[in-house]
Amino acid sequence: MGARYGWVLTDARGPGLLRGRFEYAVDALPVLVAFQPGGAAYGIGFNPWVMKWNFATPRRRSPYIEVGGGLVFTTRQVPAGANYFNFTPGGAIGVTLVRGKYHRGIDFRYFHVSDAQITAFHPGTDTFGFRMGVGEFVHAK
Repeated sequence: MGARYGWVLTDARGPGLLRGRFEYAVDALPVLVAFQPGGAAYGIGFNPWVMKWNFATPRRRSPYIEVGGGLVFTTRQVPAGANYFNFTPGGAIGVTLVRGKYHRGIDFRYFHVSDAQITAFHPGTDTFGFRMGVGEFVHAK
């Protein structure tokens, strides 16, 4: 479970199908649960770096791609035997459904959980999944 705050930084730019808007965002993950052998790990996370390209379309559907990264702190080592602190680089491809100032989104997401070889045991974990969200567009004053 988490929250995102983003800033659309550009007007629509680019040729043809690649035309879109560049967005920067930050994510807060106040609730994180990792199910693994030996028991679940609970934690919090923060992604201070999310770069997103929102493709411009004439419809109320806006596909996007994004890359980003952050860190997580957990109550147990993730993966088991590794570290309580990990980095989480990742990416996603999805679509935003716009209706007025509100929107819904769904994406297919990949992220890697790793301590970047801080510890001797460094297996890393790759995760794939779907994410759904709701939001509101707020224009700067």
